[in-house]
Amino acid sequence: MNFLPRHPHELQASNHTDQQDPRWKRLCTTRSGVEGTIREPAEAHRARRSRHHGHGKTHVQHVLTGIAINIERLASRAHPHHPRGLTAFQLHLNSRDLAWEHWWRQGK
Repeated sequence: MNFLPRHPHELQASNHTDQQDPRWKRLCTTRSGVEGTIREPAEAHRARRSRHHGHGKTHVQHVLTGIAINIERLASRAHPHHPRGLTAFQLHLNSRDLAWEHWWRQGK
């Protein structure tokens, strides 16, 4: 039996069909939120590499970084962040009455 790969355009059409499913969109928004939460300590707090050697000291660093992130989140609730406005490209599309996907920005 010989298995040949599907043509790229067939794969692309299949993926596009799958991505129109509301369950897929919900899963994608959940995954996006989780990835952002995991990425925050690594990027914003330089937790990708430990400053200390050994599991114990590294664990303490991770716990303290987590506490710092939670304090930042609590502080931002006291002074809520205003949502980002429309980009120049989105304003351009709106001015010409062209539709644009925005479900990914609103978690729908």
